[in-house]
Formats: sequence, C-alpha cells, structure tokens
Amino acid sequence: MPAVTVVVPTCGRPELLARCLAALEAQTLGRDTYDVLVVDDSAARSGPAAARNRGWRRARAAIVAFTDDDTEPRPDWLEQGLRAMAGADAAAGRIVMPIPEPPTDYERDAQGLERSEFVTANCFVRRELLERIGGFDEGFRMAWREDSDLHFRLLRCGARIARAPLAVVVHPVRPAPWGVSLRQQRKVMFDALLFKKHRELYRRRIRAGARWDYYATVGALVAAVLGFTPGLVLWAILTGRFFVQRMRGASRRPGHVLEMLVTSMLIPPLAVFWRLAGMLRYRVAFL
Repeated sequence: MPAVTVVVPTCGRPELLARCLAALEAQTLGRDTYDVLVVDDSAARSGPAAARNRGWRRARAAIVAFTDDDTEPRPDWLEQGLRAMAGADAAAGRIVMPIPEPPTDYERDAQGLERSEFVTANCFVRRELLERIGGFDEGFRMAWREDSDLHFRLLRCGARIARAPLAVVVHPVRPAPWGVSLRQQRKVMFDALLFKKHRELYRRRIRAGARWDYYATVGALVAAVLGFTPGLVLWAILTGRFFVQRMRGASRRPGHVLEMLVTSMLIPPLAVFWRLAGMLRYRVAFL
C-alpha cells in the first residue's frame, strides 16, 4: 500500500497537466510509496470539489495529498508533506507564485494565494477524516472557497492541522484574457454560501465586514442615472479612487491601463449583483 495518494483534478488542460505529472514523477519519495490519481472533469463539468471527491474516495493510501493540474510540486514536496503529517490530521503546504515586475492587477491578485491559510493546491488530509466529514461540499461548483469550507469544517471537528512550509508547490500564474476580473466577480456568489455555513470563521479569517465602497459606488451610479448631478460626481470620485488603488505598483502598459479603467467602472455593479444573487440563492443576509 502506498503511503500517500496524490489527487489531481483537471479540466481540458493537457499541457499543464503533463507539466504537473512530470514534477510528480520526479519526487524524491520512493516511487512505490505514492500513487497519483488524475480526475478528468472535462465531461461532467461538476467542478473541482466534485472531482476531488471522486479522487480521494478511490485513494488506496491513508493520507491524501491534493494539488492542481497547473502546479509544479518541488521534488521533495511529498517527502516534506508526509513529515509534517506525523501526529497531525491535515497539513497545509506553501504556495509560491512567481510574477513579473511590474505585475498586472490580475497577476498581483492571483499571488494573494501565497498568503492563504489552507488551499487545495497544496494540502494533505487523512482519508479517514475526509470520510468522517464527507469530503468537499460539491455545492461549490467553481474553484472558489471549496478549500476554505473544507478548512473550516476541519477546524470545527477539532482536527490537528500542521503547517508544512517546506512542502512547496510552485503555482505559475496562467495567462489571462482581457477583462478577466469581470468574469471573476461571479465567484462572489460562493462567498455567500461559505458565510452561511461558517459565519464566525468567515468574519474572523476572510472578511470582517461588507464592501461598502462597492455599495456606495453603485448607489452613486444609480443616483447619476436618475439625473442627480452630485451622484455623478461621487461616482467619478469613488471609481477614480478604485482605479488608482488597482494601478498602484502595477504595469503601466497602455493596454493594461485601459483594462483597469474599464473594469474599475464595471466591477462594483457586477460584484454587488453577484452578492445579491448569492443572498437569494442561499437565503442568507450576506453583504
């Protein structure tokens, strides 16, 4: 029996998957002490949470390691992860996301994953604990907050979660299309689901309050549309402030500056829309 089973969900990214598998093949851990399960979600499109569930339920090892198809685990990743699991129920490894200087707003935002407390791109969990808590909540149908939900449920059941800073996974930032930040706003809907399930943990570890800047911007926009001139002035001020914040330390390429200008006008109403959609869908007062 292997000591650890690696679960890798994938969805139509063969080149990235091949790079990840090559890194897993090069692990310093003995090849007969680990196996790898790739779960193809291309046909089902049921989301990464469902794909990971299908993976760990077929795992032979007592410890399951999770990573993504667009990562490059360092050669000693599994060895260091297993070392951290001694006496622990789960372990959170370290994510490294190299980005260029100066970065785009998207690249800088993506690099925030390095500071996350527990992510499924690099974590280890005992299989019997996954059985006990039911694995991932498949209601999280996008790659967003399903790892936070698992983390919070592990905390609530008293699991011993170790830090594994030497278990490193490199997570290169994928190229993104123009205006990618607009499509990402849909993920906010799943914040509502996470908030409904774990209110106090959400407030303490993710966000303490609402995005009142977004609500104020949308309110000013509505007032401007209704012909209230001060509303137009306030909307311009708030939107300009948001644009300046996003541009601070970011790339000054003309195309990127234009993208930031356009998306800074569109993000607040989109974010508020998806927050309201999450409130209605999950029946929770989530601001």
